Amino acid sequence: MLLIVLELIGLAVFAASGALAAVRARLDVFGVVVLGLTTALGGGIIRDVLLGIHPPTSLKDWTYLVVPVGAALGVFGFHPQVAKLRRAVLLADAVGLGLFTVSGTATALATGVPAYTACLIGMTAGIGGGAMRDLLLREIPLVLRREIYALAALAGAVVVVVGAKAGWPAAPVTVVSAAIVVAIRVLALWRQWNAPVARGLDR
Repeated sequence: MLLIVLELIGLAVFAASGALAAVRARLDVFGVVVLGLTTALGGGIIRDVLLGIHPPTSLKDWTYLVVPVGAALGVFGFHPQVAKLRRAVLLADAVGLGLFTVSGTATALATGVPAYTACLIGMTAGIGGGAMRDLLLREIPLVLRREIYALAALAGAVVVVVGAKAGWPAAPVTVVSAAIVVAIRVLALWRQWNAPVARGLDR
């Protein structure tokens, strides 16, 4: 139940961020909904495919479709107000990253995969939807070009795995792991941390 609640919250948050990007790209309402769905469901679908869960969880329960569609339509209708909340949107995206990473890692562990596989799948679940969003908008995925994003997700995934292997209570580990992802992501935005790039490139 905890994982389901986390995933639904993450779906709404990621759908809103994808829909806002679609509005800024001047897509029509159908495009806004599609991009919202892709951002919300992309990471989870990649996770389920990697774990051999067929059909993916999000395609078996109508709730997983209604929540992101509702969030996307809400952004489409009230995008001027949402656009003004830039910091809130970035914070919401960080929260979504934390929630999806934690739930993805926990789902992977539940299938019995090795610890390192669970970490990688959890990270992919967190960043997958955003990467697909950027590709549909013909942009290099944010996770590949700037800001600390994937590393934050990986850190949270590692904490989930360590907690599970140590036998710690699931609920506190889930909350702490998601909080670590959010904290790293917010600090990276605040301090403008970026992963290093190759030196000596022509500008």
